[in-house]
Amino acid sequence: MSQGSVSYVGRDEAQRNWEAAHQAALVQDVLAVFTRRSPDLLAFEEVRKRLRLSQKNYIGLQEIELKRIRGSVGRYQDFTSTFLPRRSELRERWLRLDWLAQTKGLPPIEVYQVGDAYFVLDGNHRVSIARRLGSRTIHAYVWEFPTPVGLSADADLDEVLIKSERIEFLERTRLDETRPEHGIVLTAPGHYPEIINQIALYQQALEQIDGEPFTYQQAAAAWYDMLYTPIVQIIQERRVLERFPGRTEADLFIWLWRYNQELRAKDRGVHFAKAADDLARPALLRPLARFWDGLIGLLKGKHE
Repeated sequence: MSQGSVSYVGRDEAQRNWEAAHQAALVQDVLAVFTRRSPDLLAFEEVRKRLRLSQKNYIGLQEIELKRIRGSVGRYQDFTSTFLPRRSELRERWLRLDWLAQTKGLPPIEVYQVGDAYFVLDGNHRVSIARRLGSRTIHAYVWEFPTPVGLSADADLDEVLIKSERIEFLERTRLDETRPEHGIVLTAPGHYPEIINQIALYQQALEQIDGEPFTYQQAAAAWYDMLYTPIVQIIQERRVLERFPGRTEADLFIWLWRYNQELRAKDRGVHFAKAADDLARPALLRPLARFWDGLIGLLKGKHE
């Protein structure tokens, strides 16, 4: 068989692969309207700004998992979150690289690493083709951005927002310095700002009681010792967290605080231990779980 016919056969297969991938991109975008799951890649520049990334370190050529590539530096609108090609203008380059993958293999890509997630600096088409061909890994030259709040391997926009809020929370409270054991981790956007506001109110209360000024960091440490820690101990004693997999003690602290404040507004204030018992009661598990999921959905909707 001549070299020309080999090229023709390879291009023919590449054309079929392109049509299937391009059609799948359209389907993913349409389904996203109904599932409310974003079909978009994360924009690295947005992540860089929100997580305040600056200096990067080159860590060499590595074999990385394709599913951990969560975004792109410049082509995040050209491909879906699973690197399916959206724009018809991508076709010719996609076909050439698909044929190259069939005959010689794909050269390494270049990526930025943030925690366990990767962002393509160069090689978006190669990632698209590798995923379409069923590959699980790809070789990449990796630059890592160190950060105390690195992203997970399946990071999405909500996680970026939460980690951004966490950075502001730690900068405002300095709890990593004053209470390094604090372990406050929240799983929904909007909760860290709620605690920031709560501490501000606590700061005002302390100043009124003692008649002297408190810094925000001093108030945060006092809030942690005298309010947050006792409530978390109640959560632990009642083993409430076992009934809400995927949530954290800080998540339940927020819920209990809101629940207590709601009852107080109705002149039905209860001790946090009673509120925790209510949360742990099997009879209330389903409605409370629905309430929690609805609350998370509402918070997510505000950020979409």
